[in-house]
Amino acid sequence: MKKFVYVVTDRNRTSLHVGMSSDLIKTLDFYKQMPCLLFDCGQQLTRLVYFEELKTEAQALSRFKLISRFTRTQKERLVRSCNPDWIDLTIGLDFEHITTNKKMVSQVDLAFNILS
Repeated sequence: MKKFVYVVTDRNRTSLHVGMSSDLIKTLDFYKQMPCLLFDCGQQLTRLVYFEELKTEAQALSRFKLISRFTRTQKERLVRSCNPDWIDLTIGLDFEHITTNKKMVSQVDLAFNILS
């Protein structure tokens, strides 16, 4: 079973939160739906800036504990090593989910529809 270790931040990058989840998309949806539940309302942690996919829960838990002990500078270096522009990675995860649930329209289909 896949597990994810992730880092989320707010739009100003003032807070960095490390978490662990088995369903990353549901977890991020939870953060967006309940922004004031766990943190201050001014710190809406809605931007996924780093994540790792691990095979077992034991690996994920040890990695989570390690990253959680990092200082802020170490967490920033970790994020910048994979995501130097601090882009919200949720978009890529949603794209993968959208393409699996919707029929892709190819150029060939469009050409046949125009001719019909």
